[in-house]
Amino acid sequence: MHLEAQNQDTSARDEKPESEILNKQIPGTSADIDRHDTQSKNSSSPSRTPVDRASPEEADNTLDTDNDSAIGDLGSYATSTYTVGSGLEDNIKENGRTYHVYKDGTNSASEKDIQHKMWLITLENKLHLAPISSTPHNVLDLATGTGIWAIDFADAFPTANVTGTDLSLIQPSYVPPNCRFEIDDVEDEWLFSNKFDYIHGRALATCFNDGASVVRKAYDALEPGGWFELQDFELQKSDDDSMKGTNFEAMEGHISEAMKKLGRTTWGGNVPNYARWFREAGFEGVTETQFRWPSNPHWPTSRKEKLLGAWWQVQIEAGLLESLSTRIYLNVLGWTKEELTVFLAMVRNEENDPNIRAYVPVHIVYGQKPLEQ
Repeated sequence: MHLEAQNQDTSARDEKPESEILNKQIPGTSADIDRHDTQSKNSSSPSRTPVDRASPEEADNTLDTDNDSAIGDLGSYATSTYTVGSGLEDNIKENGRTYHVYKDGTNSASEKDIQHKMWLITLENKLHLAPISSTPHNVLDLATGTGIWAIDFADAFPTANVTGTDLSLIQPSYVPPNCRFEIDDVEDEWLFSNKFDYIHGRALATCFNDGASVVRKAYDALEPGGWFELQDFELQKSDDDSMKGTNFEAMEGHISEAMKKLGRTTWGGNVPNYARWFREAGFEGVTETQFRWPSNPHWPTSRKEKLLGAWWQVQIEAGLLESLSTRIYLNVLGWTKEELTVFLAMVRNEENDPNIRAYVPVHIVYGQKPLEQ
């Protein structure tokens, strides 16, 4: 299923002054940080037109997660790529959070777009670290989320045909003409009609049952000489034991317990394996670069990490903790909403404590498929 647009605009990202960011005067919504809603007056590109989507009125908005065939009987579908319609564009509302319909996952637009800003700060406004061609042709974005990376890449590289895949359609209706989105599960068989010269994946630490197999699929889907890049992070840690005995250390233990109950690898547990999986799959020139996302702007000494700490707090204000915990605590661990609300309030306070020097370890790994097979 391809959702294609016919026209494009080029719009300017609204950058907040860093002093304003550090003073935390940033509304925590995707509209405030996403450049795609504001058209540039100096754009020389034609305007975008909406993709062809099934109208919400045509879909059933009262989905039953136990009985809906889009969740419970996936084996009846012939391929791993699905068309829009039959309610697949909708999302499940549960415990006040929104979840993917197709193969049931988690989905929160504003948090993902805020996180995109953090990646741009981390990479100094670059979308990738792999030394890809300046004129890429076919590009794949795994688990594209809101599509913000795919759209930015399509804008930056007009020669590229960019495909973003995910479990639901939460992407904008207006996209560049060289960008499209599909409902797809990357752990299914890959049925793309073309090979890619660059494949990108971001924040996939808990997405896969078998991450090594996804790396192998990416290798097989690349043209010789093509690049694969994963950008991801682990659970928070501290180098000085200041996290020890805190509520958010306990929260990480709870999440790890829940992941084991669900048969998943501990959150972030796969990330240190990425480079090894790349080499085992056959990639050459495998490179790993690490960064830190501090829990708040108070304790870091560098300007860049202070900025990242401020944006981490914006993510928390936008509902990051609720996004990570609600389904796990209520459905898997059996907590009540009241218990979780009290607990998250304590975690939120600790995340902003200057005496707790916690940070998220960030890893970027990339490698190249050999030119000669």
